[in-house]
Amino acid sequence: MRLLLIRHAESSNNALAQSHEYNEYMQKRTADPVITELGVKQAELLAQHLAGNGNPPPDAPPGGKGAYGITHVYCSAMLRTLQTIAPAARLMGLNPRIWIDIHEHGGMFVGNPRTGDNLVFDPGLTREAIQRDYPEFEIPEAVTDKGWWTGGYEDMPSCYARAIRVARELRRRAAQEAKEEVQSVVALVSHGTFMDALIKALFNQVPASEHYYFHYNTAITRIDFTENGTLFMRYHNRTIHLPDDHLSQ
Repeated sequence: MRLLLIRHAESSNNALAQSHEYNEYMQKRTADPVITELGVKQAELLAQHLAGNGNPPPDAPPGGKGAYGITHVYCSAMLRTLQTIAPAARLMGLNPRIWIDIHEHGGMFVGNPRTGDNLVFDPGLTREAIQRDYPEFEIPEAVTDKGWWTGGYEDMPSCYARAIRVARELRRRAAQEAKEEVQSVVALVSHGTFMDALIKALFNQVPASEHYYFHYNTAITRIDFTENGTLFMRYHNRTIHLPDDHLSQ
């Protein structure tokens, strides 16, 4: 299995964080931000890059789409990932599936989790809203007419535990594919802190706060799962689809 980790396009919270100190930012951020005007451009450039000339590499599995030979796309249930991958999905004729477990650290909240000031939780997008705006997306049963987030604030130990759970599922799937002598190219459209946690989980580095696997918005990291279980990180934080003036954090 070949794994492509893709961070979402710039969100309004990302832009806000660049001009505000932590406490002020936490009081002004939104629970489920949209992508910005720059984020829309990044998503369009990502779509064009992933689609490429429509000819996947020679070692890609049969039936894969675009320049990477993508066979499966997953994204979190957070609006910014849906907005990010929708243009590419439409361009390549893919049907992304929502995977709730790849959401961002913390969950759906506004307010300051360090102090508890004005801390309020949001249920997230409802099933009806996703079906209306993103009809090509596959929605799991856990996304209901009341939304999908039912927890409080998720701390980092809980985020790491979730990343370990996702990493185990990816390893299980890769092992099954090796047994069946098939291969997939899986794109996960996720979030900065969770992607850092997932990479650490995949490479048995949890917890490791002394380093961080940083990704610019819409950056791509490729990890290959070999038949014997060894993982290869082929590249990290690749942004060749973005001009320098379109890079953002």
